[in-house]
Amino acid sequence: QLQLVESGGGLVQPGGSLRLSCTASGFTLDSYAIGWFRQAPGKEREGVSCITRSGATNYARFAEGRFTISRDNAGNTAYLEMNSLKPEDSGVYFCAARQTAITYYCPLPTDGRPYTVDYWGNGTRVTVSS
Repeated sequence: QLQLVESGGGLVQPGGSLRLSCTASGFTLDSYAIGWFRQAPGKEREGVSCITRSGATNYARFAEGRFTISRDNAGNTAYLEMNSLKPEDSGVYFCAARQTAITYYCPLPTDGRPYTVDYWGNGTRVTVSS
């Protein structure tokens, strides 16, 4: 079965940290760009970060300086390290994969442009609250 599975969400106090994981099964991630998205209640899904096949990264403005995306192709896993979390970071976080032949390009934008995803995970919930 081809799927992405996220883990690592949970309840954390403001200012705390979480590390989300996204593991692929049934396919290998090395030919895919990987993105993290999030969706808060009543809001549209928004891009958080993306990492290209070559490891270049980009971030939404709200994530810059606090979040770090990374990938481990040998482990078929991507990560999102989140620090200095705020209540407004609460929501369901999804990882996504898009196959691309271009190693330095991320087709999963963080600025609201349209995009296409080959695989979505089911999401992991992050709650930032005291």
